[in-house]
Amino acid sequence: STDSPGLCAFILTFISYLLIIATFPFSLCLCIKVVQEYERAVIFRLGRLLKGGAKGPGIFFIVPCIDSYRKVDLRTVSFDVPPQEILSLDSVPVSVEAVIYLRVCNPTNAETNVDDYSHSTRLLAATTLRNVLGTRNLAEILSERESISATMQSSLDDATDPWGVKVERVEIKDVRLPVQLQRAMAAEAEAAREARAKVIAAEGEQRASKALKEAAEVINESPAALQLRYMQTLNAISAEKNSTIIFPLPIDLLSHYMQNNNGKKNSKTKKDLLSDDE
Repeated sequence: STDSPGLCAFILTFISYLLIIATFPFSLCLCIKVVQEYERAVIFRLGRLLKGGAKGPGIFFIVPCIDSYRKVDLRTVSFDVPPQEILSLDSVPVSVEAVIYLRVCNPTNAETNVDDYSHSTRLLAATTLRNVLGTRNLAEILSERESISATMQSSLDDATDPWGVKVERVEIKDVRLPVQLQRAMAAEAEAAREARAKVIAAEGEQRASKALKEAAEVINESPAALQLRYMQTLNAISAEKNSTIIFPLPIDLLSHYMQNNNGKKNSKTKKDLLSDDE
């Protein structure tokens, strides 16, 4: 069978065990290895992956001369995706940065299925970022970061699963726009705010006019309310410490005198007419 180690491998293994026995206990310094809790050791014997999977954490044994091993860190690591110059769906150039969080879930696949899983994942993340953002317009890139992150995470996780790598999280770090576009967007936002302010002011004037109309109707029903309003106006004017106070005199107070004067004038005219007739 082509999968069998072969006669030469058996001979080398036998000689290595003889050397270990002959140099015991000094050979233990070369045979005993230790890996940390967050590490695993992938052992290769004569170039073949040793059965049983990765070893660790703690103590494990190797056979000198024929065994080699590699430590794989299982902790979550993060790296920055370099700024990517992307042309959005609505033809707007933007520069986007992202952060990727990943960890090794299968040390054996991470060592045997890919040359450098960390570097490969970085390149794949940069390519995926460009591909995903190229299908979104500028408004979606600025407002739907969570959706973009979830899409990137799902795509990266599917691609890195054969490598024994788990992409735990993807975050859009920064979105940079050209300076001219920033000025144009600021002018557009300012114009929109001014338009909304004018509409709100017009609505306020409309409501105020309705309230003034209702207040005028109430004052018209009770003339004394107008006098109270005059008093309130005087109180407000006096609080400002003005030297001149204008007090409006209601015409109703003079109507009685005006009627009396009109009656006297009418009586005089009648007497003059009678004297002329005589």
